Amino acid sequence: MSQRSNQKILFVCMGNICRSPAAEGTMAHLIGQHGLGHSLECDSAGTTGFHTGNSPDSRMTRAAAKRGIRLSGRARQIQPSDLTAFDYILVADFENLEDVNRLAAQHKVTASIHRICEFCEAHENAQVVPDPYYGGEEGFEKVMDLLEDACQGFLRKHGFI
Repeated sequence: MSQRSNQKILFVCMGNICRSPAAEGTMAHLIGQHGLGHSLECDSAGTTGFHTGNSPDSRMTRAAAKRGIRLSGRARQIQPSDLTAFDYILVADFENLEDVNRLAAQHKVTASIHRICEFCEAHENAQVVPDPYYGGEEGFEKVMDLLEDACQGFLRKHGFI
């Protein structure tokens, strides 16, 4: 697939403090590793505004840091303008997909909306990135495993690497 410059990806989960900032950080890390800063940008948002303004969850930040991935930014809620500002909106689970599609039904959309696990290669049976918020440390590691796989798969599928 041919690349056009400045493709923009928005990662979405419920609160924008665990899964979507980890996906954003993972993709930003890969963008840096592969010298794709001229071709790709990424951001993240939540379907709810519960955590607006908060930093990424400290447990998620630690799990990412173990892999050399830095999480930054502040939680925000997805806006109708995101549906046209981004080329791809990649959601963590089916509930997030339903919420984004509900928003999309009411507004103009140019973004291609997918579950991020659609791009998993090693975890080919994965359907969703589970929310680790109420679980233990192993849940955060599983999220990172899935996100690294999906982000690399996305880059391969779209011809960036």
